[in-house]
Amino acid sequence: MSTVDILAVFAHPDDVELTVGGTMLRMKHLGYRTGIVDVTRGEMGTRGTVDGRAAEAAEAAKILKLDLRENLELPDGHVFNDDPSRTALVRVLRRLKPKVLLTHQLGDPHPDHDHIANLVRESARLASMRRYDEASGDGAIAVPRVAHNIFSRRVQPSFIVDISDFLEEKMAAIRAHRSQFFDPDSSEPETRLTAKTFLEEIETRSRYFGSLIGVAAGEPYFVREALNVSDPYDLLTRPMNLYS
Repeated sequence: MSTVDILAVFAHPDDVELTVGGTMLRMKHLGYRTGIVDVTRGEMGTRGTVDGRAAEAAEAAKILKLDLRENLELPDGHVFNDDPSRTALVRVLRRLKPKVLLTHQLGDPHPDHDHIANLVRESARLASMRRYDEASGDGAIAVPRVAHNIFSRRVQPSFIVDISDFLEEKMAAIRAHRSQFFDPDSSEPETRLTAKTFLEEIETRSRYFGSLIGVAAGEPYFVREALNVSDPYDLLTRPMNLYS
C-alpha cells in the first residue's frame, strides 16, 4: 500500500500546478513522498473534456515527479463540506497517511475551493477519531497539518517556500494542461485562464513572493495554528527581503 508524506488536495486537475507545483517539486527533491488528490474531474470547465483533462493531469504528474495522483470524483461545481464528502476524504487520508496537507485558501471566491479548504481541515481531524467511519475498517491516523496556499485573496503569509530552482518545471507542469490555457487555434470559449498573459501572471506572482524572502521565486502559505520552530537561528538567517 502506497503512502505519502505530503498530499495536495485541490478542486480541479490543474489547481495544484497553478498554486503549489513548485512546492511539490521541492519536497520531492528533498526526498519526501508526494501525492495529489484532485477532488473533481473538472467536468464543469469551459474548455476540454473529462478524458482529455485526465490525460493532461497524468502528464503533469510525471513532470512533478509525484508518487501518486488520484481523483476523488466529487461533482465539479457541487462540492460541499457534507458528511459523504468528509467520509470519502477521511478514507483517502487514512489509506495514504500524509503528515502534511496542502489545499486551497480559506474564503476563496470559488465555492468549490472554499468548501474544499474547510473539507480538508475537518477531514484531517476526523481521520484521527477512531470511532468515525468505523464500518470501513480503516484505522485512525495522527492529525495531518494543513497549510493553505494563498492565491485569490490578500493574506499575510505564515511562510513562503523557496521554489527558485523549480519554477521552470512548475510552469511546464502547468502547460501540460494545454486545453485550459492560451491556444490561438482553439475555437472554444475564452476564459480568464485562456488570456495570452495569464501564465505570465502566474510566473510573475511566483517571482513577487520570492522577492519577499530575497529569492528568485516562492509560493506563499497561511497556517492557522502557531508554528513550532526548533531552530530560530536557522529560520531567521535564511535569505529574506529586509526592506519589505
